[in-house]
Amino acid sequence: MNTTIDKIAWIHLEHGRILSTRSHGKDVYYIPGGKRESGETDLDTLTREISEELAIAIIPATAAHLGTFHAQAHGHRDGVTVQMTCYTADHHGTPTPSSEIDEIVWLTYADRTQVSPVDQLIFDHLHHTGELR
Repeated sequence: MNTTIDKIAWIHLEHGRILSTRSHGKDVYYIPGGKRESGETDLDTLTREISEELAIAIIPATAAHLGTFHAQAHGHRDGVTVQMTCYTADHHGTPTPSSEIDEIVWLTYADRTQVSPVDQLIFDHLHHTGELR
């Protein structure tokens, strides 16, 4: 049986680098975001998850869909895939590790091997468009 994990992610780029996070006990970095809760829209999920993980406020009116990516879910059995719907958006505040987040880092394309499979696809896309150096 195939299962898809529905996730929303925040793409935040500065100077050719992307903001990424590592959760407690994890061995790879993940683009910030998370799973949709029942009844939530993409923007509901985005604002809630980023507030929980980074203690900042996404400005919903500035959110723009960047793309939707599919890959094998990291750390799950074969056949479990993740669908990552990605948005850019402005924010208020300074990203600070919160909740399950242990570390915030700025990564470049050279760090591609240190992220989850779906994030690798996002890195490829951003590198191809010249946004990730």
